[in-house]
Amino acid sequence: MEWLCGPDLPFWVANQTLHTDSPDLPKCFQLSVLSWLPCIYLWAVCPIYLFYLKRSNRDYIMMSIMNRIKTALGLLLSIVCWTDLFYTFHELRQEHSQPPIYLITPLVLGMTMMLATFLIQYERLHGVQSSGVLFIFWFLSVLCAIVPFRSKILQASSQSEVTDKLRFTTFYFYFGLVVCELILCCFNEKPPLFSSVVTDPNPCPETTAGFLSTITFWWFTSMAIKGYKMPLETKDLWSLKERDSSKITVPKLLKEWEKELTKAKSEVNPSSQAVYSKPPPSTTNHIGGGGESSPDEVEVLLSNPKAASRQPSFLRALIRAFGPYFLIGSAFKLLQDVITFINPQLLRMLILFTKQKGAPDWWGYSLAFLMFFTAFLQTLILHQHFQYCFVTGMNVRTAIIGAIYRKSLVITNAAKRSSTVGEVVNLMSVDAQRFMDLTTFLNMLWSAPLQIMLALYFLWQNLGPSVLAGVAVMIMLIPLNAVIAMKTRAYQVEQMQYKDSRIKLMNEILNGIKVLKLYAWENSFKEKVLAIRQKELQVLRKTAYLGALSTMAWTSAPFLVALTSFAVYVTVDEKNTLDAEKAFVSLSLFNILRFPLNMLPQVISSIVQASVSLKRIQNFLSHDELDPNSVDRKNTAAEFSVTVVNGKFSWAKEDPPVLHNINMMVPNGSLLAVVGHVGCGKSSLLSALLGEVEKLEGEVSIRGSVAYVPQQAWIQNATLRDNILFGKPYNEQKYQCVLEACALTPDLEVLPGGDMTEIGEKGINLSGGQRQRVSLARALYSDTDVYLLDDPLSAVDAHVAKHIFDNLVGPEGVLKGKTRILVTHGISFLPQVDNIIVMVDGRVSEMGSYQELLKQNGAFAEFLRNYAVEDIVEEEEATEELIQDEELFPDDALSNHTDMVENEPVINETKRDFIRQISIISADGENPRSRSVRRHGCSQRKHSEQQEKKKPQDMQKLIQTETMETGRVKAKVYLEYAKAVGILLSVLICFLYGCQSAAAIGANIWLSQWTNDALTNQTQENVHMRVGVYAALGIAQGVLLLVNCLLCRAYCMLRAAKLTHRNMLEGVLRAPQAFFESTPTGRLLNRFSKDVDAIDSHIPDNIDIWMRTFWYTLNVLLICSALTPMFLIVIAPLMVFYWWVQRFYVATSRQLKRLESVSRSPIYSHFSETVTGCSVIRAYGRHSSFVLMSDMKVDENQKSYYPGIVSNRWLGVRIEFIGNCIVLFAAVFAVAGKDTLSPGLVGLSVSYALQVTMSLNWMVRMTSDLESNIVAVERVKEYAETKTEAPWEVEDKKPPPEWPMEGNVDFHDYSVRYREGLDLVLKNLTLSVKGGEKIGIVGRTGAGKSSMTLCLFRLLEAAAGEITIDKVKISEIGLHDLRSKLTIIPQEPVLFSGTLKMNLDPFEKYSDEEMWRALEHSHLHKFVSNQPAKLELECSEGGENLSVGQRQLVCLARALLRKTRILILDEATAAIDLETDDLIQSTIRTQFEDCTVFTIAHRLNTIMDYTRVLVLDKGQVAEFDTPTNLLSRRGIFYGMAKDAGLTQ
Repeated sequence: MEWLCGPDLPFWVANQTLHTDSPDLPKCFQLSVLSWLPCIYLWAVCPIYLFYLKRSNRDYIMMSIMNRIKTALGLLLSIVCWTDLFYTFHELRQEHSQPPIYLITPLVLGMTMMLATFLIQYERLHGVQSSGVLFIFWFLSVLCAIVPFRSKILQASSQSEVTDKLRFTTFYFYFGLVVCELILCCFNEKPPLFSSVVTDPNPCPETTAGFLSTITFWWFTSMAIKGYKMPLETKDLWSLKERDSSKITVPKLLKEWEKELTKAKSEVNPSSQAVYSKPPPSTTNHIGGGGESSPDEVEVLLSNPKAASRQPSFLRALIRAFGPYFLIGSAFKLLQDVITFINPQLLRMLILFTKQKGAPDWWGYSLAFLMFFTAFLQTLILHQHFQYCFVTGMNVRTAIIGAIYRKSLVITNAAKRSSTVGEVVNLMSVDAQRFMDLTTFLNMLWSAPLQIMLALYFLWQNLGPSVLAGVAVMIMLIPLNAVIAMKTRAYQVEQMQYKDSRIKLMNEILNGIKVLKLYAWENSFKEKVLAIRQKELQVLRKTAYLGALSTMAWTSAPFLVALTSFAVYVTVDEKNTLDAEKAFVSLSLFNILRFPLNMLPQVISSIVQASVSLKRIQNFLSHDELDPNSVDRKNTAAEFSVTVVNGKFSWAKEDPPVLHNINMMVPNGSLLAVVGHVGCGKSSLLSALLGEVEKLEGEVSIRGSVAYVPQQAWIQNATLRDNILFGKPYNEQKYQCVLEACALTPDLEVLPGGDMTEIGEKGINLSGGQRQRVSLARALYSDTDVYLLDDPLSAVDAHVAKHIFDNLVGPEGVLKGKTRILVTHGISFLPQVDNIIVMVDGRVSEMGSYQELLKQNGAFAEFLRNYAVEDIVEEEEATEELIQDEELFPDDALSNHTDMVENEPVINETKRDFIRQISIISADGENPRSRSVRRHGCSQRKHSEQQEKKKPQDMQKLIQTETMETGRVKAKVYLEYAKAVGILLSVLICFLYGCQSAAAIGANIWLSQWTNDALTNQTQENVHMRVGVYAALGIAQGVLLLVNCLLCRAYCMLRAAKLTHRNMLEGVLRAPQAFFESTPTGRLLNRFSKDVDAIDSHIPDNIDIWMRTFWYTLNVLLICSALTPMFLIVIAPLMVFYWWVQRFYVATSRQLKRLESVSRSPIYSHFSETVTGCSVIRAYGRHSSFVLMSDMKVDENQKSYYPGIVSNRWLGVRIEFIGNCIVLFAAVFAVAGKDTLSPGLVGLSVSYALQVTMSLNWMVRMTSDLESNIVAVERVKEYAETKTEAPWEVEDKKPPPEWPMEGNVDFHDYSVRYREGLDLVLKNLTLSVKGGEKIGIVGRTGAGKSSMTLCLFRLLEAAAGEITIDKVKISEIGLHDLRSKLTIIPQEPVLFSGTLKMNLDPFEKYSDEEMWRALEHSHLHKFVSNQPAKLELECSEGGENLSVGQRQLVCLARALLRKTRILILDEATAAIDLETDDLIQSTIRTQFEDCTVFTIAHRLNTIMDYTRVLVLDKGQVAEFDTPTNLLSRRGIFYGMAKDAGLTQ
């Protein structure tokens, strides 16, 4: 360095710098190193930065005042530097020769300042609002200038005057200007012109945040504050950044995937490339159909196995799309890993410093600040890394969901078969999620081994080969943990199975709750649920044992490792002494090791999972796609709009063809009917015209646009109007005309919100007929050239079908002049169509007009003969039912029509409940007649009036909205949980956690005492004692931990879980019937699955980790305060800050989690809806708008997910800052009190402080999780305390066991209502029935027939009056005593999954032969004895594997088994055929001869021979007499009989 600075200015003087109390750096060092450092940095970074700026295409920023000031200051700075340079030249002229350094440094500095000024402008032109590169440069410059700043003042004060006046002045100018630049650099420029920030209503502040704000995540603070003040809502969320939106990420991935696909295809077989690039259109229906085109090609493939194996790799596409961004995160990680190891080295120097008695104090303080600084840098870098990884994960998820959605719209039917909707939704939810989770850990794959190697290297330096002993222990623990993890996973699977079966059973119980109550079977089912629950808890207990073991292994691992290493180290060689620096540096290194060793197994298992997911996604995305060109849409031939020539089609390539040589030409504007038996290929023909099936040979062409009405109407979850418009603009006149033609106007009157009514998923709140008509309306509104109608008329009532045919499809309909192809079964319409095609087994057997075909006397004529008879009968029945229907309801509104699909009793039941509730709730329900009249004279005015009246308010009373907790969780919830665990036990557990921590501290304090032996040289005497006590303390800690985990998780928490579930189950089963009508099943099931799961497994975990981190943190603070009492002053402000940050974070993140989970389900429901309706979407060409909808939903979800990620980073930076402050103060106070402290204690307090950051972070996370999960306790408790019905048994009022002997039933002035605040359903009923009478109950819908039977069972409690049975008032006895003495055969047969035996007799009261006898009387004997399992025959859920008639007979067998004095028969309507009905009636007449029977009749002929008939009207007795008397009276009953055709 001498040639630079000359002989007078030495580069380094040790006495002047290190070994003095006021250190100073030599002038040469200041001028060279300190001045050049920032310059070197800027010149090194500049080329990369400029390249980056050139690539990023943002608009320029307008010149602002601040920008001008910055530029001016930059120019001034370079002028100041040049001044120095010229002054040196001037001195040379004056013969004052200065060393070269005085020329070089100003030159370099001047050039660099010019570069900085250039960068300021270049950044402005490229739209950079705040520059990190320049900020670091100015920061370094200020940092390096501080030393000369101080030394110049020191020099000036030591000498009387300043020697070098000019340089002195220029330096202070320079310093002032650099500081100004640094301050200005902290502020932001305005956003660039034309950027999205300007137009966006709620932009993400990150896009405009400055460099400092970005690295500390300061920009998030506004949301944290908002979330703390009040719960966040969707409108508070920032819009998604452009680069994270589906619009950008999905095409990015798809582009790479397309490249992969084309590469794979071109690589398979270069010679046959021509075949792939464009398959001949006539032979195949695939894009790039691949090897199956011709046999010789397949042979080529087989002979070249290497080429065939190449598959397009989805992984490669992912890496290409998202790799570069992810790599930035990896770079941060690498940096962070290296910095991690600086602190243990600084700790070593600090301990050495405390050993040296004469060392100057500033050493210690600078070490303390260095420790703080490296820790802080590490924090910032680590969180940047996490941010990059999480954002990558989020983008990967968006892209995968988008890719799957787009693919699912175009895959072939064969592909659809291989992956069900559920599976594909799983791909979207589970598999995409796995990738997202993996990206966050992926860097650990290389970072963990790196950290382990570095740690081992430093340890080896420290302890030598003894380290290997410790490492051996660590390695031994890995297989143990692997085994535990495997077992735990197995147990988890087992627990999931139990949980599934428990939820399935709960679902059945909730669906059949009414039957359970009527039969008084609750106890039996409660036992079943509790039995499953018991097994589930046993598995949970095993998991808890394993969990305790693994926790112990991990918590004791660092200790065991330290123990073995130190013990071996001390015993191997006499000379080895364990002093403070060795012990505590090693400890802090072992602590660093703990994390990577813990993570590796997790990362590997999550990689394995992700690779499985990868395969699944790859397979799905490689499926064949439909060929858009299989149907020629560009047909211009004039007279025919649909032509098929030699068509041969199959559903999948490998399947046999379903349609053979189809030839058809449909003239423009004609109506073509397609008829044929079931399964002859009518629908397949329409699919072929739409291009949905594989075209094996032939040509298909369609002219113009297409509208398609599928056989099963596809309804979206949107408003009714949106379903009809289907993306077309709204036109009032056209719309009204469409509604009229599709007979939808009357239905709109009944729907609560008119055409703005929200339709549930799959159109659940519309009847089958309404769904079909909405589907028709959609086709009609779309106004296309060709209409394909797949049997739209079969789902609606006969007269509606006629209306639709006349007004819509037929020759006089709205569609006349359009081409219509109608698949139909309705023979009555055939004479009016232009042409008819008759299909037989996938071929066209005849074609021609109605008259021509009749003349030919072929298949068609025979078809007519078969169907005509049935059809006429059917139509008569339909009209007959309609006459009844007209008077009850506007047809088809919400009634159970003829068009209800026969085998859906469950839906029927819910629908009927719905009708009943509506008839109770709405005032019009009271007078159905007036309603139907109004419908017929429907004019526009009345229509609007109806709309007014039908405001949704009267619907709202039924289902209460679910209470969602917002804000803080009350302390009493925690208290509730503690009570469930047991108050004493809770206290004991807390105490044990404390003890375990105390043992851990004890061990470390002992270690610090042990290291102090080295100072007094008495190490050899008591090595064994030292090692022994250390081991004992450590082992005590492990044992306490184990005991604690077992006590806490395997005993107390499970006890709490068992109790809470049991109480909820009992609460729900004891709830009155009204509770189930106003609470959706899904909500109850959610409490039984999700909330119970939280109590089972999440809460114990959270509490466990929370307790451990809490005690750990407390210990650190205690130790630091005990060693240096000054520390207490610092703790208070730090803890306030901590508490404050934590409150803000918890409030905000909890609400963000809620918003995220709420916005997640629409993605999947929209997806499954799309998959079911993709043929309709394709037919109408609405492909792209659905993709857009899906993208919007994903973006909506990511909008709440992204702030969630950032909130964790925000928290991390702040909490770790507190941790770093603790390190700083621990070190500073240790330095201050070094005379009183031994090196061992210094090591102890600082190494503890280094660990505290992690535990502070975890504590906040766990607090947040615990708050989210503990709500489950509250929600479960809410249902455990529902209002119960009357007691099941009343001891002092128990009726005699043989009651009722006679079966007399008396009603006295009896009135009843469904719920408080509703009208009475039965008003002042008074009647008495003698034992053995047979009573028929008739009346219009809503007259109160079923209510009367519910009153006998006390499912409804009296509002006034009473019922007595054999002189016992039923309101006084217990419910089970009452209900077990009555028998009902309900309208809807409900069966539970289990054996037939269980369904007949859940309490196992009866013998087998009694059961066989009952089966014989109920005509099931033959069926059951033919089954191999006999009575053990398994019934599936809801009894699906028996026909509806058989189910009804099982219910009859139940009644026969119970054989009580009073039988109530709610006659089945839709579900049953006449034959079964007669069987039941005859059995009842013979078997229940001496019993009192009440029958609610729908078919009057069944009750014509009863003793008396009760006619109810509007809840009152209208007529009550023998059937013959009633007929002669000519009253209501006579009118009904006449309608039914029983009298003239």
